[in-house]
Amino acid sequence: MPPMSEYQVLARKYRPQTFREVLGQTAIVTTLKNAIKNNRLAHAYLFCGSRGTGKTTLARVFAKALNCQAPTADLEPCNICSSCREITSGYSLDVMEIDGASHRGIDDIRQINENVGYATSSGKYKIYIIDEVHMLTREAFNALLKTLEEPPPKVKFFFATTEPHKVLPTILSRCQRFNLNRIPTEEIADKLKSISNDLKIPITDDAIRLLANRADGGLRDAESLLDQIIAFHEGEITTATIAEVLGIMPKEQFFALDRAGKEGNLAFAFEIAHQVFTQGKDILHFIDNLTEHYRNILMVKLSGKEAPFLSLSDAERDEYEEAAKIYSQEQCLTILDTLIEAHSKIRFMPTARIPLEALLMTIIRSHKRVPVDFLIRRLSELEEKLGSTPSPAPKQILPPPPAPSQPVPLQPIPAQPVPPSPQPVPPQIVNVEAKKVEKPEARSSVTEDPTPSPADLGIRLKKPIEAKIEAEKTAQVVVQQQPLAPLPPLPQQSRYDTILQFAAVELEGTIQKKQINR
Repeated sequence: MPPMSEYQVLARKYRPQTFREVLGQTAIVTTLKNAIKNNRLAHAYLFCGSRGTGKTTLARVFAKALNCQAPTADLEPCNICSSCREITSGYSLDVMEIDGASHRGIDDIRQINENVGYATSSGKYKIYIIDEVHMLTREAFNALLKTLEEPPPKVKFFFATTEPHKVLPTILSRCQRFNLNRIPTEEIADKLKSISNDLKIPITDDAIRLLANRADGGLRDAESLLDQIIAFHEGEITTATIAEVLGIMPKEQFFALDRAGKEGNLAFAFEIAHQVFTQGKDILHFIDNLTEHYRNILMVKLSGKEAPFLSLSDAERDEYEEAAKIYSQEQCLTILDTLIEAHSKIRFMPTARIPLEALLMTIIRSHKRVPVDFLIRRLSELEEKLGSTPSPAPKQILPPPPAPSQPVPLQPIPAQPVPPSPQPVPPQIVNVEAKKVEKPEARSSVTEDPTPSPADLGIRLKKPIEAKIEAEKTAQVVVQQQPLAPLPPLPQQSRYDTILQFAAVELEGTIQKKQINR
């Protein structure tokens, strides 16, 4: 066994040293090789992408290919000449690698501008590799603009960054930009298999696939995880070993959750939550794995178990095919929405146990809910059935109109002789003083209207209040004598109407929740 000081982690020991060893970037590798072959080299290149996809590695391999003293026929660096060995070890005077996070000021860029004019020591090109270039300040970027636009003939700039949106547009316009893809899971698994074979470490295919899925498209992450597992476990590495080290819930528990939902066993939610907390599992990682589980179920349900984009073993494909029979498409989509919403909220809660239990019970209860699409389909079928065979409308019994209120009869008054009409009096001048002295009784006997009034006829009218009270009494007597009409029967509510009302309430609540979250 080599001494501890000489040990290299797997990510450095198995770092690609040629274009052929770079995984998942075929188009970029072909472009760079053709640029070398046709002598169409740009003065600045920008490699951007997520972590572990090979940005800095690709820049180093490209630098070795440009300065290699004996390249191969397919334009690969030989890794034997002095230039290749110096670049690999990091001691080359012609290829200078700068960390943009620690050398981000204008003074560092000024030093580059001063040294850029010097000739190379032994190679063909002087190459500056600036890693994490987005960390440079605005002043440093502006100081680099002129040199980057018109550098000396034998000077090249290679930039690498995970956040290209933070780089100034004036810098981007002066570079050839390459966006590195995430490495496919199958290629990561093949790489891990070759490493384990080289180290003579037994590991199962399911364990390799689990590590590759956990890496999320980054080869360096997968190699680091494998290095950690090797240090923890002696002997054959299985999925149980990886679950124990990384705190991953075994998939058997997820399939057990599916069966508990089918049986309506709500107590199983508390059992899983107890395992998560007692075993020290990460809550967010558990929700991520649960989300991936239902994603696989949905993909199997939509595309079948033989879908090429499913990174599963044959045994897992069969298990997911059986699990897909338990769920509907709408149910899987609803559960995925619930899990994504819970992932964003549960991290801000003071305690995560109760929200996790509620989340699991919600998933189990989803088996008993009537899907909205089923209700809509049933409603459409009922409408078509009612439209094809219309049934006679039931007779509606209306209450009889209320009896009109009887007018209040007037009391008969004995007739009196009508006094003769007075003879017309010739007009004469009336003294004002005499008019004032005239008694009111003399004036009231003569009316301006020739029609006789009730007072002239001797009829006494009742006051408005007395008439109103008497009319109300008469109306009450009439109503008491009138028999009450039977009320119309209430329409009978069918089972489908009840289900539709519940579905409408649930759908309205879901829509309001989504509008609030937006």
